[in-house]
Amino acid sequence: MDLGLNGRVALVLGGGGGLGSAIAQSLAAEGSLVAAADIDKSAADATAAAIAAKGGTATAMAWDLAEIESVDANVTKVEAELGPVDILVAITGGPPPGTAHGQSVDTWRTFFDSMIVSVMAISDRVLPGMRARNWGRIITSTSSGVVAPIPNLGISNALRLSLVGWSKTVAAEVGKDGVTCNVVMPGRIATQRISFLDEKKAEREQRSVDEVRADSLAMIPMGRYGDPSEYADMVAFLASDRAGYITGSQIRIDGGYIPSI
Repeated sequence: MDLGLNGRVALVLGGGGGLGSAIAQSLAAEGSLVAAADIDKSAADATAAAIAAKGGTATAMAWDLAEIESVDANVTKVEAELGPVDILVAITGGPPPGTAHGQSVDTWRTFFDSMIVSVMAISDRVLPGMRARNWGRIITSTSSGVVAPIPNLGISNALRLSLVGWSKTVAAEVGKDGVTCNVVMPGRIATQRISFLDEKKAEREQRSVDEVRADSLAMIPMGRYGDPSEYADMVAFLASDRAGYITGSQIRIDGGYIPSI
């Protein structure tokens, strides 16, 4: 199946992480020119190197999403190196575990800027070009916590939900211009972030990581954690010409893990 992504320019935020790197590589495999942006430049470099090793085109860049004032300069750099952004994949770092109550106002503001405002600002920067070309994709990766709040991830549960409302609203505003906006939600995908959360839960409950993992596996109908490539391939499909009539949607890649309908 030709996804129609050859030559499309994709900006992948969080492109050095487990999910972001897999997404960047999946898009590149379909012929996209990829900018992998990450606060950890070495991780972004590794993604770009993996793409280049397979004959793809990619550039790596350091990008701290908390620095909202850098949005224009960073997007301009992508445009200069690869061309106008056709596909924006927004993955923002997860906040530390903790309750939703008792957090300082500064904590809420800090993570709201880095996790939410950054996505809105970058989208606003690339949307005019997408609309002018009558083609664009904005895909936002959130968390299963937006439909089934995850215990002890209070900040993530509360803030990521705002991206769902934002994406749905933007989808209605730009659909006639050939731009789609969708949200993807991972279940238990085998990344360093999930390993970290399993370890923290084990510490909190004074159990072994293996016990915590076994509990999670028991709740997944497919009986395993997902592979990052499985998540990435869905994102690549949503970015494609084949998904041109899918917008304003929230799609789960979870092996049946999320309990709500």
